[in-house]
Amino acid sequence: MTLHENAKSVAESNNSAMIDQSVVNEQNDANEQNAIDNGINLASIFEPYFRPEANTIVCGALNDEKVAALAAAGVELVLNLQPDEELNFDERAAVERAGMHYEQLPISGANDLKQLNILAFDNILRQYHGKKTVMHCGSGNRAGAAVALRAGWLRGRKMDTALERGRSHGLTKLEEEVHNRLLVPR
Repeated sequence: MTLHENAKSVAESNNSAMIDQSVVNEQNDANEQNAIDNGINLASIFEPYFRPEANTIVCGALNDEKVAALAAAGVELVLNLQPDEELNFDERAAVERAGMHYEQLPISGANDLKQLNILAFDNILRQYHGKKTVMHCGSGNRAGAAVALRAGWLRGRKMDTALERGRSHGLTKLEEEVHNRLLVPR
């Protein structure tokens, strides 16, 4: 073997070591997330699923099986933004039976994105600060809208920052409405 072939061989092995390290890093990230959720892979159960922070989960509508998965994952609070007419089971009973706290703040759509509701939303989140929380509506869109408005109106965040915070929590179709509401000083 010539020196050139040997150098190539060493370079190839170093590259594969780098690739293997990135795979290891991804596996470590997945293991850390599973450890946070007691070994439950919530991302495979929920669609949509947003995880903007370790203790915050945003998802779509729940059912009995999803409530059980959240309880097994160590969730302490379920914050439901759906009105009763959107629910197809007794969510409060299922959540409380599973040993979690339950709060409901009905936000049907853009008309309910009022400062009074965002103040109530903020109050709930402050009451359960530090607890592992799931907030949900049908798709995560209303949850993201509430988060963005909270960031802008109550936390004084700039428009771009508030909207990005909302997007990380599921804001999609209501983004223009949220943008317009953030333009009005509170």
